Amino acid sequence: MTDIIFENNPIPDTEFGMLWEVIKAPLIVPLLQFAVYICLTMTVMLFVERLYMGVVIILIKLFWKKPEQRYRWQPIYKDAEIGNMSFPKVLIQIPMFNEKEVYKISIGAACSLSWPVDRLVIQVLDDSTDHNIKDLIENECRRWASKGVNIWYQIRQNRGGYKAGALKDGLTHDYVKDCKYVTIFDADFRPEPDFLQRAIPFLEFNPKIALVQARWRFVNSNECLLTRMQEMSLDYHFTVEQEVGSATHAFFGFNGTGGVWRIAAINEAGGWKDRTTVEDMDLAVRASLQGWKFLYLGDLQVKSELPSTFKAFRYQQHRWSCGPANLFRKMVLEIIRTKKVTVWKKLYVIYNFFIVRKIIAHMVTFFFFCVVLPLTILVPEVEVPAWGAIYIPCIITTLNSVGTPRSIHLLFYWILFENVMSFHRTKATIIGLLDAKRSNEWVVTEKLGDSIKTRKSTHKKFKFNFSDRIHVIELGFAVYLFFIGCYDFMYGKHRYFLYIFLQVITFLIVGVGYVGTVVPRT
Repeated sequence: MTDIIFENNPIPDTEFGMLWEVIKAPLIVPLLQFAVYICLTMTVMLFVERLYMGVVIILIKLFWKKPEQRYRWQPIYKDAEIGNMSFPKVLIQIPMFNEKEVYKISIGAACSLSWPVDRLVIQVLDDSTDHNIKDLIENECRRWASKGVNIWYQIRQNRGGYKAGALKDGLTHDYVKDCKYVTIFDADFRPEPDFLQRAIPFLEFNPKIALVQARWRFVNSNECLLTRMQEMSLDYHFTVEQEVGSATHAFFGFNGTGGVWRIAAINEAGGWKDRTTVEDMDLAVRASLQGWKFLYLGDLQVKSELPSTFKAFRYQQHRWSCGPANLFRKMVLEIIRTKKVTVWKKLYVIYNFFIVRKIIAHMVTFFFFCVVLPLTILVPEVEVPAWGAIYIPCIITTLNSVGTPRSIHLLFYWILFENVMSFHRTKATIIGLLDAKRSNEWVVTEKLGDSIKTRKSTHKKFKFNFSDRIHVIELGFAVYLFFIGCYDFMYGKHRYFLYIFLQVITFLIVGVGYVGTVVPRT
């Protein structure tokens, strides 16, 4: 065990100091050492998972055939005898909720898709509560309908089931009964005109494929540091996680948008369900358990928007972290009992997909680097090996950065920011695992479009919402880590304070709201 040399006695000879010495050896040290062992175990699990995906992605890039070579694919042409009937009928669904800033972009992009107009049905599923916005969206649909586009504007009496409810309701209309495939685009997504021409043949000529997922590209990734951080995380998700899952097990989590589903697979899996906030992942897991295959196309890209305000990003991360944990709680026994997939695929879904990526990845980041490791500075009797505290985390971070080479210079700040966000993700994960009160909380991610540029260009006085700018918990962690850093600076010898003080600054920046785009209120 490494001995820590102190310059002075850090605990004063007071009643508190005497109490601390009494309980430290029999209680604090064993508990903290146990916590260290748990964190080291989770770190190793995450490291093995990242290393596995790193090796597989290298093999894919070097030796795997392209999707057009692994699966049957050929362009679909108009037939001389049956005309456009050679094209399968495709439904486009665009769910919306008060999307004032982006509705024109998504509707326009969907209506501009290169596909026979009589074989394409566009469905705008508007759950907006603002009647003025509803009128704008309906008028936009009418404008495109006047140009000959087969577009339908659908509303519901209530928002039951949120997005899952809207998508499910959309499939019940008579005019979609002849549709073979359904493509889903969120309100901020902008597909290229050839999107269907490139995606549909994989489904049409490979009857076992249920889903073709495209990669997201972000139109506002350079807007602020917050969007750059998100780009780094999501690029790894697409470049590595989605690619590896598609190539090895023909399974990955549907991203909720930018993908084409076989409607027969949706029906066989039981349709859309609103039992969690990740209805997309829920459907993907159930369809996979029925034996359907998924295909990820990294070169088929769809433009979209990243949340640029910290409030919107935080709500999104709560949903993305809470939902998978809650789904795991509700589906783990179903996954174990199913007999339609191999044991290896069950193991992959349960261990790799859910336990390591959706649960451990959040928890180890927060508990180890924001709680346990700093506490060991106060209790030098607890040993943390360098391989667990420094070397393996550095390797994991390096592997995570491969998706966005252009942001490699932001890597260190990305680590600090991810540590801050790990608190929110861990809290959301625990809420999901316990199926607690906020497990089904659904807050639609705010899209700003070009509105922020318009607002910034005006010369009016604005008022800011204090509660949106000040985050007490982050400030509390800044104070806690600042105390730990000062203690390490005065009494420790490992020089963790160099990292801790930088983490303090990051918590402080987030705590006072200087993250992302600040949207002024008139």
